[in-house]
Amino acid sequence: MNDTVSFGYEDIDATEKTGRVGEVFSNVAAKYDVMNDAMSGGMHRLWKNRFVARVKPQPGEAILDMAGGTGDIAFRMAERGASVTVSDINQDMLDVGIERAMERGIDGLVWSRQNAEELTFSSRTFDAYTIVFGIRNVTYIDKALREAHRVLKFGGRFYCMEFSQTEWPGFKEIYDLYSHKVMPQLGKVIANDEDSYRYLAESIRRFPRPAEFEAMIRDAGFENTRVESILGGAVNIHSGWKI
Repeated sequence: MNDTVSFGYEDIDATEKTGRVGEVFSNVAAKYDVMNDAMSGGMHRLWKNRFVARVKPQPGEAILDMAGGTGDIAFRMAERGASVTVSDINQDMLDVGIERAMERGIDGLVWSRQNAEELTFSSRTFDAYTIVFGIRNVTYIDKALREAHRVLKFGGRFYCMEFSQTEWPGFKEIYDLYSHKVMPQLGKVIANDEDSYRYLAESIRRFPRPAEFEAMIRDAGFENTRVESILGGAVNIHSGWKI
């Protein structure tokens, strides 16, 4: 019997997911940052600033920014002196990031196409591992978490920011309506791609709730795990340490 995984609200053969997610991000790459501003009213910038403040990048640290595509997180960490490797499974997203870095005159970043579930980096290479709004798109989340643990040095830290479902009464209903009705229409108008943004909204609903995801992080070997919720859990910053 073939293994099935979620693709939005669909259950598909596990062997299909990487390709289908790849199509989504190839389709949205050129308008990805514009859409982030439109969908969040610019709040994603504040969330990312808060995330990087929690990571506390230090000069000379080696940090792997997985699913880092267009460079938003990497640029912020590089400003603090960290040596950042930006990795993504999708070359179109990396190409956008490389172009943005050139436009901003940001040098020194390493760009590397990688599958989060099968990293080519040696064990105990990085001081920190970050992944923002990307882990829900991998086929096997547990494999990606184990790989994150493997490539971190002892004492290394794991930070992940991901969407989930808000628990705020009243706002929850508005958020659901916005995600399922408004987001796909914004995708249609701005990126000429309604289906990709419908998938992205649905993928949030299928992602494990914060407590469940925290348990997965612990199962991968991380200690001192923590969840910091934003907007009642609509966005969460997860962290853990390799001890």
